[in-house]
Amino acid sequence: MEEKEFDYMNVIPLVDVMLVLLTIVLTTSTFIASGGIPVELPKASKNYEETVSKAQTVAIEKNGGIYLNSAPVSLENLKEAMKLIARDTPILIRADKDIRVQAFVDVLDIVKNLSFKKVSLQTQERK
Repeated sequence: MEEKEFDYMNVIPLVDVMLVLLTIVLTTSTFIASGGIPVELPKASKNYEETVSKAQTVAIEKNGGIYLNSAPVSLENLKEAMKLIARDTPILIRADKDIRVQAFVDVLDIVKNLSFKKVSLQTQERK
């Protein structure tokens, strides 16, 4: 019996592997882009999200937990950490829609007393 030479290379398995890898990358990048702290944002008439590369993010969870750039902090530690940040750095506050108003006011009070110039609250667009 004679062996037949390859006339072409079967690329279907290669395409299957690449599609799986693409799915994994897209799923992971979506999680990274949305942030690691699960916060259900309040709704507003329009989404005013600005893309700011050097923004410092303060997240407030439903149970009152406070995070600075995904690291848990207390109110006192938040104040000390914010003192080290330049005053023209944008501050993005991501607060869960069901938090106590006092938790939000405490964080906002720290940010305002330290004279930050660019402060914004992240919301979701109402549909």
